Amino acid sequence: MGLSLSVNGDRLASTADPATPLVDILREELHLTGAKPVCREGFCGACMVLIDGTPRPSCLTPAALAEGCEIRTVEGLATRGQLNRIQAALEASDAVQCGMCFPGMVVSLTHLLATTPDATREDIRAALTGNICRCTGYERIIDATLLALATR
Repeated sequence: MGLSLSVNGDRLASTADPATPLVDILREELHLTGAKPVCREGFCGACMVLIDGTPRPSCLTPAALAEGCEIRTVEGLATRGQLNRIQAALEASDAVQCGMCFPGMVVSLTHLLATTPDATREDIRAALTGNICRCTGYERIIDATLLALATR
């Protein structure tokens, strides 16, 4: 029995057990390594992906529950090589971090920009609640998000 997944706009097949965490299929079979299985408890946000547009920790998502859904990883956020608004603002603001938690933050902030076009500093902080970073105080990331919001 196989799984059929839609990842970053592509239909992909997996022979993994349906109970396999989605993050493992993304990384090991599909070689999409942006989502990181850091805590495997859904606490840190490093494995965040969008499932039908909503941020979800892929370490806690059995692959079978993602079947029939549109999965977007950090690798699928740019369009035809163009960074999305938050990616461009983070780069312009020199707010890019080490890479362990950062892809999950980009996924969460992409969702915020799509759903809350008038987000405030407090909205941004709330959107990042599920993303733990050991490298930053978050302020440059929040400032970059405000810049992205201003460049609609």
